[in-house]
Amino acid sequence: MNPAPSVILFSTLSGLGFGLLAFLGAGVLVPSGWTAFFLWGLAYGLAVAGLLAATFHLGNPKNGLKAFSQWRTSWLSREAWASVGTLLLLAPVALSDWLGLGLPRAFGWVGAALALGTVFTTGMIYAQIKAVPRWHHWLTPVMFLTFALAGGALLAGSALAPLALVAAGGVLLALWRVGDRAFARAGQTMGTATGLDRIGTPWVFEPAHTAGNYLLREMIHVVGRKHAQKLRWIALVLASVLPAFALLLPLGWPGVALAAVLHLAGTLAARWLFFAEAEHVVGLYYGARG
Repeated sequence: MNPAPSVILFSTLSGLGFGLLAFLGAGVLVPSGWTAFFLWGLAYGLAVAGLLAATFHLGNPKNGLKAFSQWRTSWLSREAWASVGTLLLLAPVALSDWLGLGLPRAFGWVGAALALGTVFTTGMIYAQIKAVPRWHHWLTPVMFLTFALAGGALLAGSALAPLALVAAGGVLLALWRVGDRAFARAGQTMGTATGLDRIGTPWVFEPAHTAGNYLLREMIHVVGRKHAQKLRWIALVLASVLPAFALLLPLGWPGVALAAVLHLAGTLAARWLFFAEAEHVVGLYYGARG
């Protein structure tokens, strides 16, 4: 799949933002005064920045309004409703922490659950696509959730952050291991893609096009295995190992900031691979499997 920058930014930034919103809403960290203003502002800023980045992948940003109408069948629509609901529900909690209004934390618990629900719907957008075997399994939403929890714990300064980062790394390794065998396990061939396997083994005689097209641009992206392995190590070390190590050092908030920058860089690399390594079955029509 084409690793579009807008989708990479969306899934990375919104995951961090909603992860931090979940920790703040649940009261794992209850800041006050200007500390609350900064942390809640950071969480809202990341979440909203990610959602805005997603609109650039719609072609026409006005299409974003249409997403709200398909909530019965579309995970994208459910994500839209869940994200807006989270931002609206947690706004009074944020103001309460900032201004010391003493709002009951029950509002925050509901908002925290909805924040994690938003991240889950993001993962399900990809997990429900049968035509991309690498995504079509339960580890996909788990990966999105663990990264959101790890990033949220890190930014919230939770003592569980190192463990959460290591867990995110473990899920990433599992996702790669399962994903590498997913296409073969799905049994997809040019014969099954065209429906001609009942009469023989088809092959590509000539391309079905004379120039580039949408499918070749968006659905087919080949990344060399050698480069993919290097990027996997970079993603794993930056997203999980180094941030966890940085948090264990007695550096205070500078250590948290360093860990956050490392984790962000690693998550961007991991998310680029998430899209770049995904093989859509449409590639079988063009003989363009990676």
